[in-house]
Amino acid sequence: MRKVWVATGIGIGLCLCFVALLVVGTFSAAAGLVGGAGGGRAVGLAKGAVPGLYQPLVQKWGNLCPAINPALLAAQLYQESGWNPRAQSPANARGIAQFIPGTWASHGVDGDKDGDRDIWDPADAIPSAATYDCELAGYVKNVPGDQTKNMLAAYNAGAYAVIKYGGVPPYRETQNYVKIITSLEQSFARPIGRVEPSRQAAGAIYFAQKKLGTKYLWGGNGTPEQGGRFDCSGLTQAAYRTVGIELPRVANDQYNAGPHPSRDELLPGDLVFFSDDLTNSRAIRHVGLYVGGGYMINAPYTGAVIRFDKIDTPDYFGATRVTEDGAKALPTDLPEDRGGA
Repeated sequence: MRKVWVATGIGIGLCLCFVALLVVGTFSAAAGLVGGAGGGRAVGLAKGAVPGLYQPLVQKWGNLCPAINPALLAAQLYQESGWNPRAQSPANARGIAQFIPGTWASHGVDGDKDGDRDIWDPADAIPSAATYDCELAGYVKNVPGDQTKNMLAAYNAGAYAVIKYGGVPPYRETQNYVKIITSLEQSFARPIGRVEPSRQAAGAIYFAQKKLGTKYLWGGNGTPEQGGRFDCSGLTQAAYRTVGIELPRVANDQYNAGPHPSRDELLPGDLVFFSDDLTNSRAIRHVGLYVGGGYMINAPYTGAVIRFDKIDTPDYFGATRVTEDGAKALPTDLPEDRGGA
């Protein structure tokens, strides 16, 4: 829930006209930018995408070999544990990198040089994940195709399968795993150039603007039993659901549904996020739907209504340009004790 310093919303009647113009402008902006959207490999990490405690480790070890980069390593760690160093799966995978004890015995490294290899210690587990990735990349280095995708396929299906099929094997699970990690990578990367506009943005805004004036409800999903009321992430989830994109329920998970435009690159339809800790996306506690001109459609807090608010407040964290692949890549079955906002 957002703090009380959220700016007071402007008049609903005037704002409906304001949104109508912005929604039309969304497609115009998209048409003007799509040809020049940034491509190429990611360089570095997006601001706050990796919790500050782990960012130096991910930045360092993500450059261990050419097959990985910091954003890719971050995507793997997030998909495995959601940055929870005490995570434990039903299959007994442990820690932030979710190593099985048998695999850890063979591939765990003493990353912090303190004399032990602790599966629960991120200072050992993160270097071990990077080292294991690079070992797998070495096994399949002579296989045709993309080195990183072959490495990810070897992580999922084994190096033998990648060698046998001359690339990513024709296993649905393995192909899906490769797509998930490479899609999530874009959420952790600091983009090169402009981020491609969302083609679903106008539809999401159209839904949200019809909810202006509706009373806020903590935990609200807009059901008839709840009187059609929403909280912040319930509103953004429902808005994107109307255009065929299924977002997670909580704000800090929605942050990973696509790449992150900078403040001066925002377009209508982007999700904008707020936090008390500007170094850690897992601490995000509020989300709104950007509509342009420095304003968002916002379900702010108990006692208020869905309204327009300014985004430029001290707790502004950043933004996400939602993509269908990005939303589909988000994990839905992370180990227990993951946390959330």
